[in-house]
Amino acid sequence: MTSVTDQKGFAERAFANFGQARDLKKRLWFTLGALIVYRIGTYIPLPGIDPVALKQLFDQQQGGILGMFNMFSGGALSRMTVFALNILPYISASIIMQLLAASVPSLEQLKKEGEAGRRKIIQYTRYGTVLLASLQGYGIAVGLESSGGVVLDPGVAFRVSTVVSIVGGTMFLMWLGEQITQRGVGNGISLIIFSGIVANLPIALAGTLELGRTGAISTAFLLILAVMIVAVITIIVFVERAQRRLLVHYPKRQRGARMHGGEATHLPLKLNTSGVIPPIFASSILLMPLTFASLNVGNEQGGVLAGVAAALGRGQPLFLMLYSALILFFAFFYTAIVFNPKDTADNLRKQGGIIQGIRPGANTADYLDFVLTRLTVVGALYLVAVSLLPEILISRFSVPFYFGGTSLLIVVSVTMDTVAQIQGHLMSYRYESLMRRSGFHRLGR
Repeated sequence: MTSVTDQKGFAERAFANFGQARDLKKRLWFTLGALIVYRIGTYIPLPGIDPVALKQLFDQQQGGILGMFNMFSGGALSRMTVFALNILPYISASIIMQLLAASVPSLEQLKKEGEAGRRKIIQYTRYGTVLLASLQGYGIAVGLESSGGVVLDPGVAFRVSTVVSIVGGTMFLMWLGEQITQRGVGNGISLIIFSGIVANLPIALAGTLELGRTGAISTAFLLILAVMIVAVITIIVFVERAQRRLLVHYPKRQRGARMHGGEATHLPLKLNTSGVIPPIFASSILLMPLTFASLNVGNEQGGVLAGVAAALGRGQPLFLMLYSALILFFAFFYTAIVFNPKDTADNLRKQGGIIQGIRPGANTADYLDFVLTRLTVVGALYLVAVSLLPEILISRFSVPFYFGGTSLLIVVSVTMDTVAQIQGHLMSYRYESLMRRSGFHRLGR
């Protein structure tokens, strides 16, 4: 009874803190408003396109790579709007910059220059986004023209207007994502992708139930699909919260007449340090070169491009192999970027921290690298399993993409990260309130 009462009291205090945290409410309203603007933009069509012919074209190709692209764009691709590419060119440019920063000495030096270097890398990423969006926009324009009947007035004017509209839409989304990150709650880029997937979940659910009603899929499979979705979500929540905690001891130090230190703490290493980044990066890499190929499949001159697009269809062996390989690569690559064992070992040595049984310095760095590598192997295999196993079932039974492992991973992970940030804001507000009530704010006067 006491635990239930305590939980109720905690919930009441959290709700009261939320009601008084004005800054958090402003951030939440800003985030919601920005996402509404994004959703409105997914319905602003490109000029000069016949919507009926476009729908027919997309219905023919939505079972392959084009359907996955449409999922990430929040349905904007199927409507061929100014946000057709969504934020994927920016993600692709970020991947390229991170790969170059790890191999080009001049870019690697920029990373060590602090805030100034970071701003230069961000600026280069924006330039890369413009270039990639321009190339993909031109590919979309040419592909639409070659599809027959989709473009009302083909020619240079249509291609220029399409490229300008798509590049402008992509750059606006990049700016909007940065604004959400700075002035809102959560990671703006992830929330844009998240909102696109969630917005189409009701339609996907209704379509799946309709398939069951018409007998296209059996009731038993619907139950299996529901169990699979619940199981995948449970696994995602469990693994994303899983940590390996290394015990770190700090020696006692005397400062004046008092003894400080002597306590022990934990260094947490997440099982999946890279988070949801590897599946997003892998999808972006697969989607980037196939924008033109997928839209050009109906053309008799498609040839090799049509064959490549077909080979990379949902559930095809080549798609599964490339997708798995890219997820594994980016799991290790991104983990190496966000966690440096050598820097962590140096910081522990400077603070006097010792991992029991491991000498400070190089030995600690080697041990951290050993533990992190083992964790990353497990985390990468988990990402591959979660991303591919549902894809195989879905490709066999024509269930919407939104119930795939990648979409569920994005939805669950982004939700957990956003909720954690909200809790962090509430804890910060509560701490500041306690400080004000206790009179500590007067010490600054």
